[in-house]
Amino acid sequence: MIELHPLRHGEPSFLLNPALLHMVESKPDTVVTLTTGVKHVVRETPAEIAELVRAWHASILASSYGPPPELRVIHGSTE
Repeated sequence: MIELHPLRHGEPSFLLNPALLHMVESKPDTVVTLTTGVKHVVRETPAEIAELVRAWHASILASSYGPPPELRVIHGSTE
């Protein structure tokens, strides 16, 4: 999940599943359109959202490979 902040101050931030992103536009405010058709106006720029999504995807890939080799323990000793 990525955390986004509504453009209106005072509204709480929300977590968004990047798999639901359909489009991110800058007109001039950033408008995030979901695959459901719901739109959110947020404070983040399109570039910031792209980086959040990239980091989210990278974290999923990293977790699927397990810990780095130097942290793996086999039968009480390191490899």
